Amino acid sequence: MLLITENNDSVNLITEDKDGTKNYFIEGIFMEADKKNRNGRVYPKKILEREVERYNEEFVKPNRAMGELGHPDGPTVNLERVSHIIKELSGDGSNIMGKAKILDTPYGKIVKNLIDEGVKIGVSSRGMGSLKNVEGVNEVQEDFILSAVDIVADPSAPNAFVEGIMEGKEWVWNNGVLQPRIIESYKDRIEKARNKREIQEAKLYAFADFLSKLR
Repeated sequence: MLLITENNDSVNLITEDKDGTKNYFIEGIFMEADKKNRNGRVYPKKILEREVERYNEEFVKPNRAMGELGHPDGPTVNLERVSHIIKELSGDGSNIMGKAKILDTPYGKIVKNLIDEGVKIGVSSRGMGSLKNVEGVNEVQEDFILSAVDIVADPSAPNAFVEGIMEGKEWVWNNGVLQPRIIESYKDRIEKARNKREIQEAKLYAFADFLSKLR
């Protein structure tokens, strides 16, 4: 069985004020069925509907449908990286619609910061299963198991930020100067990353840390 991930940026951001507390949610299309996606894969509708029903019973209803920020390497949810919890997941034609609440965890706070700064947020479904090539298209098979739905930032945002900040000697804003040594610490953290997941984590950290210093 393969680890299968799919990105989708068809989600909307929602903020709700309750008892003086600002709550963050994302909602929209989390997965799509019977349609060739950007990775050249197709998820038959009956398979997604079955998995959504199971996931709702085993994870959403008992308040266990947690997801992470970024692209994990395996199907298991790492509690240290949890950023949100899915509150609703249901079918709407060929689409699987969802709603998730952003948690006040360390990674959840990064997501909130990114949202506040206008960064576009997407989702990435994660599951295990096998593929079968049918007329040039990789079709997801009956053994597919939905593991989680994660949050991913628009890749161009943190990547463009990192590439841009490495080109300059320093950044100046009203509250002071971001010295080159801080920029070098970002660069050092990224260069020490051992795989794609750690590189993405390092870029997201640099992006969020930089934004926090602007406040």
